[in-house]
Amino acid sequence: MKVGLLETLGARYGRYWSAFLKELGAEVVTPALSPAEAFALGRESLADAPVQVQLALGRLLALGRVDLALLPQTPPLRGDAWGEALPDLLARRLSGLPPLQALPDGGPEMVAVATDLGQRLTRNPGRVRLALERVKPLAAPPREEMPPLSRASQVTVAVIGPRALLGDLFLSAGLRAALAELGLHPVFSPDLPPSQVAARAERMERAAAAPAGERELYGSLKLLEGKSAVRGVVLASPARDGAAKTALERLAGQTHKPALVVDVDAGQTEWPELEAFRDRITVGAAARPAAPSGEDA
Repeated sequence: MKVGLLETLGARYGRYWSAFLKELGAEVVTPALSPAEAFALGRESLADAPVQVQLALGRLLALGRVDLALLPQTPPLRGDAWGEALPDLLARRLSGLPPLQALPDGGPEMVAVATDLGQRLTRNPGRVRLALERVKPLAAPPREEMPPLSRASQVTVAVIGPRALLGDLFLSAGLRAALAELGLHPVFSPDLPPSQVAARAERMERAAAAPAGERELYGSLKLLEGKSAVRGVVLASPARDGAAKTALERLAGQTHKPALVVDVDAGQTEWPELEAFRDRITVGAAARPAAPSGEDA
């Protein structure tokens, strides 16, 4: 069986799923096009979709003929139809796609979903159990480390946004370059230790009822805004993603640090508002001693 595997949408456990499928004897297929070519293909097919959906669709189309296509499940936001049911929406909007399934990108449910998937592909419980045992080390969460919160001669900014955007180097490349050109040291929310993000998210009002994506964004913001080295917050919203834009604008009103919400599109290289924001947060910053990277405000 030919199975397409998309390592996009900020996926962190692609190696686990690839190894598991190969242990089952499946032929694993990945997109043949470059990210830029795949994005252009996805944008042509769904011009009104959020940028991360366009990239995922383009990579799906670049798989060619496969029996099943697997893509990572993204943590949804409030009113986020794409995040909640991406495979179903893509199948409704476009004909001719292969059967699609979203896979959990980490978490305790990953093994259960892998077991069910393995049974469907092989009808061989023994082989599935052996495959799960062999790939078990790849399911372990990566070692958690706080990224550096300061860099000499640069002012630190927290950059908060969905993993599907900031965790994809193609989609976030322009923003990363723009921040570097302005002499800012960005700390990106997908790089934060998940356990610390989750702990801060518990302080969110009605946290238990909040969608997973909202908790992740809130926890990331609260973890970083409490660091004295962080002078401001850039909230990055995927272009054409109304749910993300609403969630991030709501967060901008909940931080005591200077905040700026920006839209980020694939291939975008300029954000004129970033320079004014840089000037705003750097006034007097040189006169303030930088705190150690792990120190809270």
